[in-house]
Order: sequence, then structure tokens, then C-alpha cells
Amino acid sequence: MNAPEDRSGNVLRNAPEYVAGHGLLTGRSAVITAAAGAGIGGATARRFLEEGARVLIGDAHARRLKESEEALAAEFGADRVASLPCDVTDEEQVGAFFALAERLHGRLDLVVNNAGLGGTANLVDMTDDQWSRVLDVTLNGTFRCTRTAMRSMKASGAGGVIVNNASVIGWRAQTGQAHYAAAKAGVMALTRCAALEAAEFGVRINAVAPSLAMHPHLVKVTSEELLAELTAREAFGRYAEPWEVANVIVFLASGYSSYMTGETVSVSSQHA
Repeated sequence: MNAPEDRSGNVLRNAPEYVAGHGLLTGRSAVITAAAGAGIGGATARRFLEEGARVLIGDAHARRLKESEEALAAEFGADRVASLPCDVTDEEQVGAFFALAERLHGRLDLVVNNAGLGGTANLVDMTDDQWSRVLDVTLNGTFRCTRTAMRSMKASGAGGVIVNNASVIGWRAQTGQAHYAAAKAGVMALTRCAALEAAEFGVRINAVAPSLAMHPHLVKVTSEELLAELTAREAFGRYAEPWEVANVIVFLASGYSSYMTGETVSVSSQHA
């Protein structure tokens, strides 16, 4: 995989090298939400496959999801990749998504709750609909999927791992982001509380908190000025590649983090 470049095609300072798989998830079954396209969910699906897992990917965008499934299946084998459209705001779709994972793989080992929705609006101008939509996808969607996964893992008695996607904005303030920050802070709190309950039946629940992971959708919805400002805050002077966040998710899903639960791991130098 090529080193990351800026918009002018220049290789970024401190550009990382892609890390090869080491079989850390061999034989494990995984479900990943919001996994269509080139963002963190798609990168996580690829990294899980490279580490030996079988994956079921979901997304609210059916066409992009099917394209992602076909691309991954062509590279890793159709027997290791499946997909089902899943809108995490719809309890029925969430149930069908996890039920398919159980039918395909026998049980559920790993869950990555990646679905989230952003937006920019100052609080004095924010509508109830803007607030509710972001909270329903980002926080309530994570709740629905975490609850369903916990029920499945508890019933199987085989343990499991859940990794939620939070954000550094759950710790720090940013204008125009009250709804998203509240949702991501909620994901962190949900992770801590759910982890205590899930420990009883051998399930670990942690979260990652990225700051700026670049992907095509972010470029489309974010101004050059804001991207430059956010990048300048980073210790390495560059944004993260989605697969760099996925690497931390692999760690949390693997046996290397066997004594970690209820934690939120910052994939950034920004903690506040």
C-alpha cells in the first residue's frame, strides 16, 4: 500500500508503512457496521481479513456495501466475506444483521460498532432534528448494536469482544459540534458501563477515539481551512490513515488486549 499523500500528491511527513497481517484473528467471526467505502469501517474489515477473521459487513448504503463486499471477496475469498444492509437506527435491521452473523458463523466473536453521523451547527441554530439524528445514529445505534451483541455473546457462553468507535471530540470542545461531541462522550460512557456488565460472561468492551482519519467523504464535507487547522493540531503534523485506526481496533479485538475492558484508547495526541 502506498504512503499517504496530501491533496497535492506530496508524501506526508512521518508517513507510515502499512503493517502486514500476523494472523491475530484467525478463525474468529466478526461483524462491522458502517463498513462500506474507504473510511475506518472499510479499513477495519480489510485488516480483520488480513488477520484471518471472517467478516460480515453492514452499512446503510446498500450499493456501496455490495461493491465493498465484492471487492473484498475477490481478494480474500467469498467464503470469508458477506454483507447485509443495516441501518443502525432501525432495531429490526440490527436484529437481522446479527442473526445473519450467527447463521453464517455459528457464533459471534467480534463486533465493531463503527456507525456514526456528524454535522456542523452552532447550538443556538441547531434544530431538534439535527440533534436527534446525530444522537440516534452515533449513540443510540451503538447502544442497539452493543445490546444485541451482548445478548448473543451471553447466550453462547463463548465470550467475545466489542469495540466501539468514539472520538477525541468526546473529551474536548469544538464549536458547531455539540451534538456529535455529546454522542461520542455518550459512546465512551456506554462502553465503560457495558464493560462492567459484560465482564460477568467473559466479554470485553473497549473503544477507540480517533481524531482526524482522512477518507474521501471527509474531504467532501470539510473545508480546506478546517482540515488544515485540525491537521496542525496533530503531533505528527498529518492526519491518520483509516488503517492506522483499524490497527488499534485489531489490537483491542485480539488476545493481546486480554486484560483490557471499559477503556477508550485515543488514536491521536489529542486527549483534551
